[in-house]
Amino acid sequence: MQQTSVQGINENIKEIKNLGGNDMFKQMKKSVKNEKGLTLIELLAVIVILGIIAAIAVPAIGNIISDSRDKAIVSEALNVIAGAKLAHVNGDCGDASNTPNVCEAGELAGYVEGVTLTGIEVEKNAGVWSISGVDASNLGAPSAGGGFVVNGTEAALAAQID
Repeated sequence: MQQTSVQGINENIKEIKNLGGNDMFKQMKKSVKNEKGLTLIELLAVIVILGIIAAIAVPAIGNIISDSRDKAIVSEALNVIAGAKLAHVNGDCGDASNTPNVCEAGELAGYVEGVTLTGIEVEKNAGVWSISGVDASNLGAPSAGGGFVVNGTEAALAAQID
């Protein structure tokens, strides 16, 4: 009786050894070939994951667009300050008697192109250039939030772009 149980164990061991290597690979390959397509649950899982990614990505892209518009407006304001510097050096900026360090919109027209200068004023005070009267309707398109106003010194505006 013991002998048959030992023989049975030896046969089981041989079968286990036979399953390894090529035989096992063939069985796995056969089972993979039998699977065709995706189950409904797998398909639903993929759709849910894509929906979550879209829900995160769409608002993020909207914020990027809004921020880029605001930075474009600030960049235009810095260009207006650069034009005011040129006008000041050429002596075309400021009234010598009243406001020698203030460049108004009409004086900047020859130095800045592509920008509506209405109401813009650039001032040099103690070596610091500042701009006022700039809003989204003057420079570029308004931001999504609206009411984006650009007033401040050249350094403060440059810091907003970074």
